[in-house]
Amino acid sequence: MKIRTRLIILFTLITAIILGLFATIIYLSAKENRQIEFYHLLQKEAITKANLFLNAHVDKKILQDIYHNNRKILNEVEVAIYDTSFDLLYHDAVDIDFVKETKPMIDEINQKGEIKFYQQGWQVVGLPYLYEGKNYIVTAAAYDQYGYSKLDNLLHNSILVFIISILFILIAGIFFSKKAFEPVRAMIEKAKNISATNLDLRLSSHQSKDELSELADTFNEMLNRLENSFEAQKNFVSNISHELRTPLAAIIAELELSSTKERSTTEYKIAIHNALNDSKKIVRLSNSLLDLAKASYDPSEITFKPVRIDEVLLDARQLVQKTNPEYKIDIHFEDDFESDSQISVNGNEYLLQVAFSNLFENGCKFSNPHRCTVLVLFDSKHIILKFKDEGIGISKQDRSRIFSPFYRGKNKDYTYGNGIGLALTEKIVMLHNSTITVVSEENVGTTFIVTLWNS
Repeated sequence: MKIRTRLIILFTLITAIILGLFATIIYLSAKENRQIEFYHLLQKEAITKANLFLNAHVDKKILQDIYHNNRKILNEVEVAIYDTSFDLLYHDAVDIDFVKETKPMIDEINQKGEIKFYQQGWQVVGLPYLYEGKNYIVTAAAYDQYGYSKLDNLLHNSILVFIISILFILIAGIFFSKKAFEPVRAMIEKAKNISATNLDLRLSSHQSKDELSELADTFNEMLNRLENSFEAQKNFVSNISHELRTPLAAIIAELELSSTKERSTTEYKIAIHNALNDSKKIVRLSNSLLDLAKASYDPSEITFKPVRIDEVLLDARQLVQKTNPEYKIDIHFEDDFESDSQISVNGNEYLLQVAFSNLFENGCKFSNPHRCTVLVLFDSKHIILKFKDEGIGISKQDRSRIFSPFYRGKNKDYTYGNGIGLALTEKIVMLHNSTITVVSEENVGTTFIVTLWNS
């Protein structure tokens, strides 16, 4: 069931319940008021008739004639007067005598002072009447035809108004819900046209800043992220293809040249050596891509625990020097630390080792003496690592893009690289809620500054 239909049904149902309760309360109040008012009328009639008979000494025959004459055109009150011994002194119509008074009834009235009850739709009241020091019992009964008729009219009118109101509310709900959901319908139709081939389309957003505008803005922001992801993916695939094509083409060329004719052992060794170097480039590229994928995980999927930065730096240095024995890496601690917490961060040891290895390798690779120095500073909240080299530096134009995947600046001809290391390092640092900045001057050197929050 659509939201619009549910809202119409819910709104109509709530309104029906409210109107029903309102009409019920009015009807029950009217019914209660009619009963109370008619009992008061019976009391007045009973006292009036008792005054006429006992006090004014109006003849019994005259009172009975008045009763019979009035009864022909309206529901006259039937009154009976007894003494406390249950002797009937007066009755409007003994032949009719709708209320059959009994001795227990008279005694009950005498004891309680007044009783009220229904008898086949007739209301009956019995009350004592004191005249010249003597107690009398007066009963009065009548059928409130006029009151019941008004109640029936009220009930019928309430039902009719209730039905008309519900129909009106239902029609109004359909109309206004259609108006209210027109922007949603427009958004749905626009969203149906958005696909991978036209991610540049956006939903219309109004300036009213209501919930629908917020939804459209949120959806558009999501489309922006998707479009960027698609573009990044296309660039990623394009760059990967280019990076893999070069060493693979070189391997194929070397092997084809070696297989065209007989060659000397030295020539075969050179061809194998070149193919092996190109294969190692592919392996390094594959490892870098795997590390980049790991660094792109949801942080909640990565295990973090307290890690000593000095130990990670030593492991990273050992890893780099194992592959490149000619690289010189120095680690200097500017301050002494008194406890493990000062030199520890809450992080992932493997990813931090990858990041530091990239910075070590980057510093050594682009400096003529192949040397990189890291300075370790820390305070009560941060651990600051400065990776310094005295290499060729980074041009001003390249500094803003060095953390982009596969980007290689003017120094790309200086040494081999695939443009993944610094992008991977930045992702790892950001995963640890930390920052990395670069300070560089061409032909002087480069310093990468990593600021970590200690644990």
